[in-house]
Amino acid sequence: MSGASGRVLVVDDNKVIRQLIRVNLELEGIEVVTAADGVECLDVVHRVRPDVVTLDVVMPRLDGLRTAARLRGDPRTRHLPLAVVSACTQYEVESGLDVGVDVFLAKPFDPEELVRVVRELLERPRGSGAEGSASRGAGAQSAP
Repeated sequence: MSGASGRVLVVDDNKVIRQLIRVNLELEGIEVVTAADGVECLDVVHRVRPDVVTLDVVMPRLDGLRTAARLRGDPRTRHLPLAVVSACTQYEVESGLDVGVDVFLAKPFDPEELVRVVRELLERPRGSGAEGSASRGAGAQSAP
């Protein structure tokens, strides 16, 4: 995967945030599919086959960290790059790293930073995600 093209699954229970992320990525030529929570994400991820997944942490039914853990536990999605876009506590950042999240982007986010982070994940070779310890904290930003 090179350049800005690719497919991103945006998972957030806030419709406005989903739309904001969608618009910013689509303006860069990135295809976007959305889901309203972790349950919906797990339902559509195999059908839409995204190149990157962005996750909010606090969502109904299944939160972002438990969704990330399930994605990492599935051989079909184990190497899928995961970015958390959320107002995270340090505990949530540490928990996310433990389950294999690649990058954290704090809300409110800078749209240019969002695009940069997603591009980096799209360009990363598959299989070099969170399982490689050198990349676990790459590009990570955490809420204070």
